[in-house]
Amino acid sequence: MAAAESHPTPETSVIAIDGPAASGKSTVARALASRLGYRFLNSGDLYRAMTWHCLHHGVDCQDSGAVASAAGQARVEIGCDGADYYPLIDGGDPRAHLRSEAINSCVSPVSAVPAVRYILSAAIRAHAQGRRTVVEGRDIGSAVFPETPYKFYIDAPPQVRQRRRRNQGQVEEIARRDLIDSTRSTDPLTVAPGATVIDSSTLDIQGVVAAMLDKLAGQGLGCAIAACSSNG
Repeated sequence: MAAAESHPTPETSVIAIDGPAASGKSTVARALASRLGYRFLNSGDLYRAMTWHCLHHGVDCQDSGAVASAAGQARVEIGCDGADYYPLIDGGDPRAHLRSEAINSCVSPVSAVPAVRYILSAAIRAHAQGRRTVVEGRDIGSAVFPETPYKFYIDAPPQVRQRRRRNQGQVEEIARRDLIDSTRSTDPLTVAPGATVIDSSTLDIQGVVAAMLDKLAGQGLGCAIAACSSNG
């Protein structure tokens, strides 16, 4: 198990990538981070890790009070594995369980609990200080890092996203997940002000990354300018 990274760099730079389930944001976020020399953090994995923690301790994930209590007692850390950051809960590494059907069915109600969002958003903000990170999720540009100038929203029609989930061998009802994520009272899924919206159904991964690099270069992000120049 890799240890939590404890030596940040002097510069803080966050690229926020939001979007609904199966929009392709994780894949393009990881690819973008690789092109820029940034680290990649999937914030959804923290919510899945908290869901795993609740299930592991027999907490009813539909009971918001019980979930909030369990979250308040959990020790949340962020470990580093190569170019990726990942969640640790009470020192345990839950990555092998994060895509299970049980977590797929419970992560939305856990994620909707305000205390969970507060705890995990605070952990993400603290970890990003002094680091260069691509962070993807559902409220990164709108709530976690509203001040970053580098914001994207990756989208695709529901039928395209449902097909992607099936091709991944995962059982997840996209329409239900969209409804819960977009109507929760705390930090709902939304397009952040100033975010660039990209439809991933009409572009391959490299096409989406190229569009993002072009936008970032236009905003003056030095490493994006260098990456665009190397394409020439």
